[in-house]
Amino acid sequence: MYSHRSSTGPVDLAFTDRHGGVSAAPFDSLDLRLVGRDADDGHDGHDGADRRRNLALVLDDFAPGARVADMEQVHGHRVVTTTGTEAREQCDALVTDRADVVLVVRVADCAPVLLADADAGVVGAAHAGRRGLAEGVVTACVERMHALGATRVRAWVGPHVCGGCYEVPAGLRDEVAALEPATAATTTWGTPGLDLGAGVRAQLVRAGVEVTDVSRCTRESADLYSYRRDGARSGRLAGLVRRRG
Repeated sequence: MYSHRSSTGPVDLAFTDRHGGVSAAPFDSLDLRLVGRDADDGHDGHDGADRRRNLALVLDDFAPGARVADMEQVHGHRVVTTTGTEAREQCDALVTDRADVVLVVRVADCAPVLLADADAGVVGAAHAGRRGLAEGVVTACVERMHALGATRVRAWVGPHVCGGCYEVPAGLRDEVAALEPATAATTTWGTPGLDLGAGVRAQLVRAGVEVTDVSRCTRESADLYSYRRDGARSGRLAGLVRRRG
């Protein structure tokens, strides 16, 4: 069920893998795609009820009885402060200072980032794709956490496509690298690439954040979902973080 799970003080965090759920092939089995947003809902035979059940299975194990704060990710840099009671919003980062609110970020190659200041009781979750990274979504998330009282933020970078597997046109690589030089990469087959993880880590370090990298390449790991590898047949994994009450 998890590619990584850990706790630091009162903060619990985890990144899921693709095992332990109820989804049928080709999405087997712990597909956590957002129900109600994906264009394939009701068209490819993949029942949204399976995804709801998968999320319930994860939450029952990770934080039974906790509230859930979700987001409709749009590849931008908007950050929302949540209490876990609001309707889902279009954004790419969530922060909260409330106990027992699970923040959820979903990915299938983009970099999921979980953040926490355990002493201040502030946690965050960010979705760092190419556009969000270029627009500074991770930095914006850290700044919003500071506004809630965080002073010593730690971050965990979860599974994402590596720079050796993320091929892009040369012009796009140069455009993103002009904003974040650490993203410039070359694929293992010698073409222009982007390293999202390197860019995220560089931005976090500049923001004074201690970084723990628990990532693996989604494209190279059969037990993780990857849109780059599987296209529309790919499910989604999730990052989850909460402060216990």
